[in-house]
Amino acid sequence: MQHQIRFDQAGPNGTAMASAVEACVHCGFCLPACPTYHLLGEEMDSPRGRIFLMKEVLEGKLKIDQAMPYIDRCLGCVGCVPACPSGVKYGQLLTSFRGLAEPQRRRSMADRFFRRILLATLPYPGRFRWALRAGACGRPFRRWLPGRLRGMLDLLPDRLPADSRLPEVYAAEGARRARVALLAGCAQQVLAPSINQATLRVLARNGVEVVIPQRQTCCGALAAHTGALAAAKKCANQNLAAFPADVDAVVTNAAGCGSGMQEYGLWLAGEENAAEGQRFAQRVVDVSKFLVDLGTVTHGSLDQPLQVAYHDACHLAHAQHVMDPPRQLIRNIENVQLLEIPEGHLCCGSAGTYNIEQPGAASELGRRKAEAIATTQADLVVTGNIGCLIQVRAHLAKRPQNIPVMHTMELLDRAYPATPAAGR
Repeated sequence: MQHQIRFDQAGPNGTAMASAVEACVHCGFCLPACPTYHLLGEEMDSPRGRIFLMKEVLEGKLKIDQAMPYIDRCLGCVGCVPACPSGVKYGQLLTSFRGLAEPQRRRSMADRFFRRILLATLPYPGRFRWALRAGACGRPFRRWLPGRLRGMLDLLPDRLPADSRLPEVYAAEGARRARVALLAGCAQQVLAPSINQATLRVLARNGVEVVIPQRQTCCGALAAHTGALAAAKKCANQNLAAFPADVDAVVTNAAGCGSGMQEYGLWLAGEENAAEGQRFAQRVVDVSKFLVDLGTVTHGSLDQPLQVAYHDACHLAHAQHVMDPPRQLIRNIENVQLLEIPEGHLCCGSAGTYNIEQPGAASELGRRKAEAIATTQADLVVTGNIGCLIQVRAHLAKRPQNIPVMHTMELLDRAYPATPAAGR
């Protein structure tokens, strides 16, 4: 028998959820900012529609399973947040509601098994690497596989990069200007280890010593944003213990991870270490913002002129409100012209497990994003999130132009003249 949930049963975040719901005046400003509303044209697939559904469930007027298909189709991109004149904290509402609803909703045995496999694989680089190798073996059988598995195979790289071990400390070049701790990430370590390596070199070049805590784990965003709040809390607690306090900042180079770690106070609400989680969250900063705030030592230069289209990762632009810093870093590179992507505020369709759980919508959003990028006639696409990078690269590869995609730090690293390795 399915239980109902109410605001007064919503635990530590119940008051915050009620506040977010009441703040929504259903004005409709969120509709143009919502990728799934663009795609499906259905009121219940818009932010205000989903807020209404959550309110109905929390007031006991609607069963959880009647609302969840629409809630599941939400990317969690929070593109609606900057568009909202009432300041509705939709991201916090969505995360809290999913965490509350997940233990009480009904899923098929296949769905439960599939989710369990994802949460036991993706956050662990070693397991994820083995899963990708197994997936490569399944490519010849793609046409006979279920849609979700086909979506996963379509995003796999043709060849996995070599495993790249990170040092415990990477020294600054010249006089040390700052000392930070770096989140290494999960999928990124496997799919694109070059991003972390480039990040270390760029930070070192700008006088920043980097500590890479060896006991760190997944940021927890994957679990939190799919309703597995207990798993997210476990990740948060391990990272609170692993990251040192004597650093100037906790730096991230993946938008989804950074926004997840900035929610530690929300996830740990009601726990003994909630205040510690909030303090930690306030120290988390994206590497592009950190570099701009610090002031880069050198701007770098490319030998040949390059037109670069910058893709805003949703959890960098909308959740962390970091839009100008990466653009400023790119503009500062000599011989680079920065281009804007039409409808750049709309999500590319990559959002944690969204590609796997909603392959149809994710694929169409990816196709539309690639089409918009192609109109810029850029030589290169740059972004600040591994999920976006993989999604955009996969869909651009289907087009005649096949524009290359790289991380912001990789472009900066490419623009800096080669120097001796600084790590130790």
